Amino acid sequence: MKRVFLFLITNIAVLVVLSIVLRLLGIERILDEQGVGLDYRNLLVFSAVFGMGGSFISLLISKWMAKRATGARVITEPRDAYEQQLFAVVSHHAQAAGIGMPEVAIYESPEPNAFATGASRNRALVAVSSGLLQHMSRDEVDAVLGHEISHIANGDMITLTLIQGVVNTFVLFLSRVVGFFVDRVILKNERGLGLGYFVTTIVAQIAFGILASVIVSWFSRRREFRADAGGAALAGRPKMIAALEALQRAHPRSLPEQMAAFGISGADAGGWRRLFLTHPPLEERIRALRAAG
Repeated sequence: MKRVFLFLITNIAVLVVLSIVLRLLGIERILDEQGVGLDYRNLLVFSAVFGMGGSFISLLISKWMAKRATGARVITEPRDAYEQQLFAVVSHHAQAAGIGMPEVAIYESPEPNAFATGASRNRALVAVSSGLLQHMSRDEVDAVLGHEISHIANGDMITLTLIQGVVNTFVLFLSRVVGFFVDRVILKNERGLGLGYFVTTIVAQIAFGILASVIVSWFSRRREFRADAGGAALAGRPKMIAALEALQRAHPRSLPEQMAAFGISGADAGGWRRLFLTHPPLEERIRALRAAG
């Protein structure tokens, strides 16, 4: 709750500062002179409610969505040695990290991958692919699970949701301010909201949304390095390096788009597309772990 409270206070503070900056830059005065009558306060509230609200709803249904997207089967009673080992390792790491025992699930996929999600540190979900259990050693699976437990212990799902909510708020707010400005000041429309407002708002929302994706992706990449370090602390640095090297050899495809940011391995890309990667390249993560030793 402390993390949520701090982010909400930060979001409110930033919105207040943004309102002041727009006033100091004279944007509010220009719009008033043009008879726009844009109510910044109501627009800020609208943007915050819808920007943060959508992110929180996604967080609250994240476990349900993850199970549905991957077809994950939650293990209630281990049926074989693999499932028993999986349960035991997750339980050990969860206790060491100081969090509640997450739900443990397996989903069918030949690609080695795993993810963690959930709205709370004590009510999370850890899922691994059948391919990961089949193609990685027990030590490597141990490290992968340590990585996912570290995501939960670090509150990464909540943090990323809050960051997404903040940038969503800015996208909604700024795109509508730009739309009002173009419609009333540049196009001189004096009768309600014209076509210029709607077209400009859509274009601006797409442009600001792309910038927002870059910001969220950067934070996502930072948290992967932290989770690798956490996995190394829980399972041992050699195991964590070996697990990442195994993933590197396997060249796994990323999870479904709505789950991509939560997996242990994401897609790779070069050039400007790297700005939108949710995960750093595996070689960079391996290099960081080796340097930490």
